[in-house]
Amino acid sequence: MDVSFLISQFVGGLSTAMLLFLVASGLSLIFGVGKVFNFAHGSFYLLGSYLAFQFINFFNNFWIGVICAILGAGMFGVVMEFLFLRRIYGRSEEVSFQILLTYSFILIIDDMVKYIWGPEYKTIEKPASLIDQLQLGGVLIPKYSIFILILGFVIVVTFWFILNRTEMGKVIKATAIDRDMLSLLGVNVPLVMTLIFGVATAMGGLAGALAAPLRTVTPGAGIEVIIDSLIVIVLGGLGNFWGALLGAIIIGEVVAFGILWVPQWASLLNFLVMVLVLILKPEGLFPQKKSGRV
Repeated sequence: MDVSFLISQFVGGLSTAMLLFLVASGLSLIFGVGKVFNFAHGSFYLLGSYLAFQFINFFNNFWIGVICAILGAGMFGVVMEFLFLRRIYGRSEEVSFQILLTYSFILIIDDMVKYIWGPEYKTIEKPASLIDQLQLGGVLIPKYSIFILILGFVIVVTFWFILNRTEMGKVIKATAIDRDMLSLLGVNVPLVMTLIFGVATAMGGLAGALAAPLRTVTPGAGIEVIIDSLIVIVLGGLGNFWGALLGAIIIGEVVAFGILWVPQWASLLNFLVMVLVLILKPEGLFPQKKSGRV
């Protein structure tokens, strides 16, 4: 098979992985810090896609539409945490309430999207500056894929810097370890939790907005992406940011080459990879330490 085609396919897998990482890392951040099982996280990906569609058409500008989608998804996440999730923290049945509450939001957001935008498929065009392909040697790579890779790399480095080199990062890590002790030290833990939830859901909205030009915008997409995101964080280790990155890369490349070589089994390959990892390393590739880890 042509080497240039394989390289192009590999880059395509990486761009898919970066979009999946944006969703999975937000889900992993919420779980790693707040110990919240947010099953509705994929719905913020869906919400980001539709908000991008709405604002791109309204402003006639791709970038303004994406920014509005990020802010909209993040604000919706803040409201959800402040009004609903905050009320069940600390209960003995917390996990059960989290699952029921966040699952209900999957249904609510999906029906809300259908009510506002209808059940029809929506499409978004790539920005004019990124619609062409870039030739690197003998390989043609879509500029939009390169943009997603660069943006994903910038986000990874930014998160690493915030978590490891700033006071906010220390507070986030301390929140993951002992919220009660941190509250006794004078830190406004509920505010930290709300901000973390807002950032995580904004990342889901960003992924949905950026993925919209690559696929149709349709109700129900949130369910599909949350399944893949859960596979990613199970592969990487629950609550581990870097594990989410590695898991997303693995799944992205498995999908890219699976569709190429065994298209009839492509939809099952993600689950097969997860099963193999769980057999060999039940806690994931980078298991979370007992002391807490982000």
